[in-house]
Amino acid sequence: MKGLNRAQLKQLADELRRETIDAVSVTGGHLGAGLGVVELTVAIHHLFDTPHDRLIWDVGHQAYPHKILTGRRERIRTLRQGGGLSGFTRRSESEYDPFGAAHSSTSISAGLGMAVARDLSKEKRNVIAVIGDGAMSAGMAYEAMNNAGAMHSRMIVILNDNDMSIAPPVGAMSAYLARLISSGTYLGFREFGKQLARALPRFFFDKAKRAEEYTRGLVTGGTLFEELGFYYVGPIDGHNLDHLIPVLTNVRDELLDGPVLVHVVTQKGKGYAPAESSDDKYHGVAKFDVITGVQAKAVSNAPSYTRVFADALIDEAARDPKIVAITAAMPSGTGLDHFQKKYPGRTFDVGIAEQHAVTFAAGLATEGYKPFCAIYSTFLQRAYDQVVHDVALQGLPVRFALDRAGLVGADGATHAGAYDTAYLATLPGFVVMAAADEAELKHMVATQAAYNDGPSSLRYPRGEGVGVEMPEHGTPLEIGKGRVLREGETVAILSFGTRLQESLRAADQLAAMGLNATVADARFAKPLDEALIRRLLTTHEVVVTVEEGAIGGFGAHVLHFAANAGLLDGGVKLRTLCLPDTFIDHDTPQRQYDEAGLNAPHIVSTIMHALGREAQWASNRA
Repeated sequence: MKGLNRAQLKQLADELRRETIDAVSVTGGHLGAGLGVVELTVAIHHLFDTPHDRLIWDVGHQAYPHKILTGRRERIRTLRQGGGLSGFTRRSESEYDPFGAAHSSTSISAGLGMAVARDLSKEKRNVIAVIGDGAMSAGMAYEAMNNAGAMHSRMIVILNDNDMSIAPPVGAMSAYLARLISSGTYLGFREFGKQLARALPRFFFDKAKRAEEYTRGLVTGGTLFEELGFYYVGPIDGHNLDHLIPVLTNVRDELLDGPVLVHVVTQKGKGYAPAESSDDKYHGVAKFDVITGVQAKAVSNAPSYTRVFADALIDEAARDPKIVAITAAMPSGTGLDHFQKKYPGRTFDVGIAEQHAVTFAAGLATEGYKPFCAIYSTFLQRAYDQVVHDVALQGLPVRFALDRAGLVGADGATHAGAYDTAYLATLPGFVVMAAADEAELKHMVATQAAYNDGPSSLRYPRGEGVGVEMPEHGTPLEIGKGRVLREGETVAILSFGTRLQESLRAADQLAAMGLNATVADARFAKPLDEALIRRLLTTHEVVVTVEEGAIGGFGAHVLHFAANAGLLDGGVKLRTLCLPDTFIDHDTPQRQYDEAGLNAPHIVSTIMHALGREAQWASNRA
């Protein structure tokens, strides 16, 4: 790419866009963001010496074109498939991915760390972080910029502005100004002015410096970034290589002091009409027909858990005006877009700011409102201190609805909801629930709406429900009480969450071998149904707990209670099945749960080994 002329680079960009569209039509994945940075990707790799120069893509879902250009084109149609390329940047995948990212707003912090490491090692390399305007809504990005501005370490931040519309009109004049203020002539004159001003008293020097920054900021729109210590360049048209290349060349070559921010304006879904006309710009798509843009949808008679949650919350809100909903830049992902259509004044999308979302909800709770904070399990990790300090410590009734609980298929380990049960059930005063099916989800939303004595959480998975009969309205459950679905003897399976269906299948397989198993749904990890656990452990020879969460969760709480209550002293065999102590890569959910050992055959195997009947199990499988 280094030797291509401008016309050849434009041709390459056109081919790269077509290849990206075709590849994602086969695999599904994130499309709009990648299409928006095609020209920017070409310009960066043309001008910078990657991977020696470090290029960091914030979030990573905009990096599909980058992957195609960096030796992964032959594998691009394995994207998000088992054993294939990750849907995000990944250090183990390529030397061109210096930092793995699938959560937002980490690029500037990581880039600053790399820049400081370069300075300490007295090396020479550029560090470039590409961050979208949505990611700039997170406090972490501003924390990093504030630190970078204070440290004056040389790095380049490219703000990919594709939605906020914070820029003045982008055209020839703004491109000219961007080239001007990034050029050696201007920078030389600027430095001359600085030297001249230094001969003046300190007061006049400070005023002159501030005046130059404000004047340049007012002309270009970058005053905020200047105040954070960045030299601002832009805005420029991110789809025009004739604008991009001169500006990025100047930024690369001129000896600017400290960090630089280049403001690039792009369009999500650029160059593909169905994506350009979509409300979410085809942010995340299933496999689709390239000609029509129609996405393939799996046929299912059951509603998705996300939609059941949204409908249940709408139903509760119709009867309780104190219910409000909060999300952190994921209204459609959490189903709150449906709630927002019904109750726009009671819906709050705070942007990619999970910490703020939690404390904002806590503030609402202090005034008697009933905030439902709908956040993916994996994203709530980013706000754990706020959950502890601002919610749990004060006993505030914030309701957490945690979508994407358990393993999530193609998005892989970065989006797997593995840890919420462990990190929430350890907090005093928390009620921690998991829905076993879509009807239970509706009842648990009603339970949260009715429960006002402290914080609560409800977890549910991605995808469709199991097709159970749905109640017209949810009914609040008794706090800390489970249910028994099937009575048996000798062995019992105690499930927490949607592994209940696999537990019932395991019971069917055990019945075929002459073992009638009790199957129970715990419903609550905290408070535990101690009476149910006591009954199971005193009337069965083997009890197995099953959950789609990490070690330290439901099973650990059961073990802790059972051991301290002396329930294990009589010889009952208690086994806990949970996610293994490893990160599970992207694949189909069925294969992921096979790898995790949480499907029906694994439950049966655990029970038969505990009974000492391995030979019978092996013979039955054969």
